Amino acid sequence: MPRTLITGGAGFLGSHLCERLLAEGHEVLCMDNLITGDLANIDQLFGHEGFKFIKYDVTEFVHVEGGLDYILHFASPASPIDYLKLPIQTLKVGSLGTHKALGLAKAKNARFLLASTSEVYGDPEIHPQVESYWGNVNPVGPRGVYDEAKRFAEAMTMAYHRYHGVETRIVRIFNTYGERMRVNDGRAIPAFMSQGLRGEDVTVFGDGLQTRSVCYVSDLVDGIYRLLMSDYSDPVNIGNPDEISMLELAREVLEVLGSSSTIVHRELPEDDPKVRQPDISLASSILGWQPRVDRREGLERTAAYFREKLQG
Repeated sequence: MPRTLITGGAGFLGSHLCERLLAEGHEVLCMDNLITGDLANIDQLFGHEGFKFIKYDVTEFVHVEGGLDYILHFASPASPIDYLKLPIQTLKVGSLGTHKALGLAKAKNARFLLASTSEVYGDPEIHPQVESYWGNVNPVGPRGVYDEAKRFAEAMTMAYHRYHGVETRIVRIFNTYGERMRVNDGRAIPAFMSQGLRGEDVTVFGDGLQTRSVCYVSDLVDGIYRLLMSDYSDPVNIGNPDEISMLELAREVLEVLGSSSTIVHRELPEDDPKVRQPDISLASSILGWQPRVDRREGLERTAAYFREKLQG
């Protein structure tokens, strides 16, 4: 039975990965300091004999008894609200945390997968974004703590691969949504959902013409699993290239909810990217991966979760 450590395993994506790897027959060690993770996300896993939770901060020295086959480093604040509130923790988990997790992978001879992000492309000047694009990032802006932490993490991962021969994988995750996102997450879909369900005004920043490409969580997890099991060590984009403006997305969410909330516009945050769309040619050719869940279906599933969280 493969033995796998997932840092940030009680988070939105981490908890879904815990489930997927348990289903694939792995023994799963879930490590999380619960700074943004939530035990409610993994509550259903505690009775599983192959699952163990470790409350720990991965920026400290990491010791795990016994062998490990895989390490997935998903620990990090991942919402603009989080990394504006927790800028130093965001930088530390991307730098020190990645270093500690890679050191463990080297010691255990385990394959390491880094959760990177489309934010390494910053406010992109090419569209859609391909893996060979180096990005357009403001290192000293308020968002830079996340963008640069992940860019550093990628550099550290490749250094361990080249210098120490650690088997590494890097996934560049584009905007993802689904069950277990936090109600107060601050990202577009949770904000639209929670405001619409409460009958509040729905906030769209700027003119709402900035675009994102949103991927349902089960599709993302499938892409990550395929990458983990592949032999490809350079970064790979995983996301849904179906691009939509924020204004259109807000309208779509309200339609799914059957909400009569009004859309209001607020000032655009600093360094907010104008466009975001993955080129997934590499994932398609190397991993045989394509997103399967269309946006309407994914939003309906997500809305059911948010209804339950907010209305009981």
